[in-house]
Amino acid sequence: MDFEIILSDAIRSGIGPIAAIFALSAMGLNLHFGYTGLLNFGQVGFMLVGGYGVAITVATWGGSMWLGVLVGLASAIVLALLLGLPTLRLRADYLAITTIAAGETLRLFYRSSWAEPTTGGVFGLQRFAGEFYDLNPIPRGSYGFWLITFSSRDLWVMIVAWALVVIVGLLLAVLMRSPWGRVIKSIRDDETAVRSLGKNVYAYKMTSLVLGGVLGAVAGMLQAIQVQSVSADSFDPGVTFFLYTLLILGGAGRILGPVVGSILFWFVLTFIDSALRQAIDAGVISSDLISTSEIGAVRFALVGVALILLVAFRPQGILGSRKEMLLSGR
Repeated sequence: MDFEIILSDAIRSGIGPIAAIFALSAMGLNLHFGYTGLLNFGQVGFMLVGGYGVAITVATWGGSMWLGVLVGLASAIVLALLLGLPTLRLRADYLAITTIAAGETLRLFYRSSWAEPTTGGVFGLQRFAGEFYDLNPIPRGSYGFWLITFSSRDLWVMIVAWALVVIVGLLLAVLMRSPWGRVIKSIRDDETAVRSLGKNVYAYKMTSLVLGGVLGAVAGMLQAIQVQSVSADSFDPGVTFFLYTLLILGGAGRILGPVVGSILFWFVLTFIDSALRQAIDAGVISSDLISTSEIGAVRFALVGVALILLVAFRPQGILGSRKEMLLSGR
């Protein structure tokens, strides 16, 4: 077994574009769940409308990619309003049911034959991010150190994505220390008490849902740009549960929780995947015991076991506070 390859694969995944994209989307989910207490199980829906907003504007309508960014952001705001208006006055579980149903409904709608002239149906849309890559100042080639290398295109996406993570993290840190941030954290801890003080809980929840949804849409745009393709099936409900996994791993209600969680999640996931493949190729693990096609399921099972152990011994996550977790009732 070549441990250098295993380790380099894991590090490349942990710091790569996909980790940054998931960290950004999870920061929006953290605003919903970690700070406001909103059970949003449809964050992938915001990623979907963001990614398709860019793709449809360019590939189908022939517009500018930057116009597509505005379309994606507007779509996320509209989706948040459609989800929040009928549910935010009700119990939290109604929002959970609505959001997971909305995310799956959007996926099925965008891949339907009825929407195929606009969305590409099951085939999706491709090659619409030329304007983004035209701004790439990095010459063509591979860059990195040791065995960890990225193409100039992936490095450009990675720089932009991690820069957005830093900017959003700073903005959220300021926002959480503002009067607005203190109110939404109070809503998470005791909604009735906040309402008794005359605060419009509904309006604060709606604002949080919109802001977190916009972050999810931006992440969806970056994901679409990174692969130069959108397909409805890549936005299945499992993506939202990945986001919750890394949020729980890093610690909900912490600015750096989603970032640390995303890095560790993709590092561990890829480490296990690469280690299993190396072990099978080296004969350490018999292919009769675990076949190559079963590696994906095994790695998720092992990550699940690790997450269960983490929840058992440190339920607040790596960066989370046990005191705040107890006060919020989570």
